[in-house]
Amino acid sequence: MKRLIIRPGGVGDCILSLPAIERLRAATTEVWAASPNLPLIRCADSVRSIASTGLDLLGIPDRDPPPGVLDALARFDSIASWYGARRPEFRASVAALPFRFLDALPDRPGVHAADFYLHQVAPDSAPAIPRIACPPTQRAAFVAIHPFSGSAKKNWPLERFRELARRLDLPVRWCAGPEEPLEDAERFDDLYDLACWLRSARLYIGNDSGITHLAAAVGTPVVALFGPTDPAIWAPRGDRVSIVATPSPGDPIDSIPLDEVLKHSSRPSRDR
Repeated sequence: MKRLIIRPGGVGDCILSLPAIERLRAATTEVWAASPNLPLIRCADSVRSIASTGLDLLGIPDRDPPPGVLDALARFDSIASWYGARRPEFRASVAALPFRFLDALPDRPGVHAADFYLHQVAPDSAPAIPRIACPPTQRAAFVAIHPFSGSAKKNWPLERFRELARRLDLPVRWCAGPEEPLEDAERFDDLYDLACWLRSARLYIGNDSGITHLAAAVGTPVVALFGPTDPAIWAPRGDRVSIVATPSPGDPIDSIPLDEVLKHSSRPSRDR
């Protein structure tokens, strides 16, 4: 069987879907996803960016389908898609093809997103733990901090991160994305290269972001700060993950005390 898996969304969405993507593997598997996420999908036989396929133009009123996209889709015996489930025009345009639509947004209170995605394709599965394999490496004596996310509301104040860095017992190496303003930060064009760098850290600290999920997926001890989002649904998964949430749901993320983050970052049980 030749199967196509379509997974749009950001870095965190992709990582939380990895157990489901792995379960969906067939004799031949291709994955279409957002371009930055392609290096993280290690279980597929081939990957393509959604933007390169023209898929996002299907079902647009008064537009002819992009040349070749329907033929490309017709090559597959089975298509599992987190794309287009809530776009009636898209669904109509691919009605003759073997699509199975999956929900991209968890709709069950208290069910973790990784479990939600996996249980759509394998209902009796154990809790989903996203994992990304990196070459073995000796952990270096530094703490990685990524002080950003996709939303300013999810960002603990940068000055708090800087104060935390001054109080840690290991040196800090900062990381940031291409457009994130942070002097002297480590930057990577390829997310898998970033994953391998994170794997070498003794500890990672960050907000609710895709990079925090990435650090957890490679097995690095993680301290994740949560404000407006629910960690019961969106926290990174792993036995080395500590969550520091606001004192009460709905509180701004700057209500997380620095001493609380420092306490979680200094636990003697961490793999130092």
